[in-house]
Amino acid sequence: MRSALNILAGAATLTVAQAASLNDVCTSSHVKSALPSIDLINGLVIDSSSITTNAVYNASTPGGDYFPAASAYDFCNVTLTYAHPGRNDRVHLKLWMPAPDQFQNRWLSTGGGGFAINHNEQQLPGGVQYGAAAGITDGGFGSFYTQFDQVFLLANGTINYEALYMFGYQAHHELSVIGKALTKNFYGTGDAKLYAYWQGCSEGGREGFSQVQRFQEFDGAVIGAPALRYGQQQANHLYGNVVEHTLKYYPPPCELEKIVNLTIAACDRLDGRSDGVVSRTDMCKLHFNINSTIGAPYSCPASTTTTGTTPAQNGTVSALGAAAARKMLDGLRTLDGQIRTRTLCLWRRMGPRFLQLQNYTLSSLENVTYDTLKDWMELGWQRYEDVLQTTWPDLTPFQSAGGKVLHYHGESDPSIPAGSSVHYHESVRKTMYPNMSFNESNQALNEWNRLFLVPGAAHCASSTDQPNGPFPQATLKTLIEWVENSIVPETLNGTVLDGDHKGEQQQICAWPLRPLWTENGTVMNCVYDQASLDTWDYEFDAYRIPLY
Repeated sequence: MRSALNILAGAATLTVAQAASLNDVCTSSHVKSALPSIDLINGLVIDSSSITTNAVYNASTPGGDYFPAASAYDFCNVTLTYAHPGRNDRVHLKLWMPAPDQFQNRWLSTGGGGFAINHNEQQLPGGVQYGAAAGITDGGFGSFYTQFDQVFLLANGTINYEALYMFGYQAHHELSVIGKALTKNFYGTGDAKLYAYWQGCSEGGREGFSQVQRFQEFDGAVIGAPALRYGQQQANHLYGNVVEHTLKYYPPPCELEKIVNLTIAACDRLDGRSDGVVSRTDMCKLHFNINSTIGAPYSCPASTTTTGTTPAQNGTVSALGAAAARKMLDGLRTLDGQIRTRTLCLWRRMGPRFLQLQNYTLSSLENVTYDTLKDWMELGWQRYEDVLQTTWPDLTPFQSAGGKVLHYHGESDPSIPAGSSVHYHESVRKTMYPNMSFNESNQALNEWNRLFLVPGAAHCASSTDQPNGPFPQATLKTLIEWVENSIVPETLNGTVLDGDHKGEQQQICAWPLRPLWTENGTVMNCVYDQASLDTWDYEFDAYRIPLY
């Protein structure tokens, strides 16, 4: 006997086969006929009366950090809700379904950022332009604009565990399962292969790894600057403030800006090319002494922003200013010198919520030391290990199912250090290939999981401080070619999106190789440099258990 899902798929096949236009399929009745069977995920009930549809023609997008510009695409904007009986909840999904003649048997799930579980419609064009049905979820938080921190606490001291686990991984799993099944039925693809992809950066990157670590729903995942190790990551946002508080010196913004600019100028040419981009932060660490900035004059005019007015600043870089910058770059260590993290603030609001489980804002750093941050990190690690830490290093089920990971991270990311991605990537390598040599295990890992450090890039975007650096704008296209056509990304294509070199195409090296320009900065090579690699290798010796 044919299952309900197959019967629905067959019905959808007839409907789409007879349809001549997007207008024919972009109807509530057609979407209702394409809903997946009720037993697809135990405990879910889709509300067919909630379906809305809207046909959009000749759409265009100017492009962004995650996808290039595109035009003349048509799609059906579908929204629907489902519930978990017994929870008294409603989870909203939004799906963009390409016109039948533009659909290319692909599904794309997209992630969020910060405390948002989605970017609303901002990333959906990145799927539709490649012929993929694309979707987002609101996690059951109330709307596509409601963020996790707004629903995290039911009351002081009471965690909303349903929201926590939906944010952690469950909502995106349900989105992919429902979205894929509905897509196959909507287009009537029958037994034809539907390629499924993930794309997200920051929190969206963490969400991507939450799926890769637990499920085998995706053929490939584009993961950028993932916010892994939630316990450490959130507290680490406060580290710079604690450095200043501990030193009892609060550098003027202009002084720190001067130190940054002098560092870029000194380290720019270490990669063999002078373009205002520090492609080799490892060589910068080996060869640049930040004390060389002491005494340099700085001057910044007064400025006014939405947050207030900053007066004009003039002076010279002080020894205390250089010491503060050096300590920030060195990363958090306990008072006995052991490493906690490597390397304002949301933490003033979210720290009390996530750790003290209280709705208040941290108003003072009195009695907050480096050891205090360590204690907060360990508390967050213990409390959210199974849901937000997202560092499970054995990805064998995903790899065995044929999955591919294209992982990138801006090398000058000021929010989530690039070393975070390197450490997790290395943890996966050591866990999955423990009996292989360094070169053999890297080769084995790179067959399906590649990491690219993006020269000069900031957090999920190109850097205003280093605008001539490339950014991998077309990563999804690269992943599709890898998954569907076996075109291995030996290097990752990057586009300079701003600056003097705007529009220039550059290649980004796959870890563990590092970029080195020759021929007067005209030829880029990916080289092996052991001394540089050693700067990325560190142990969290303050912890008694492994931190992946």
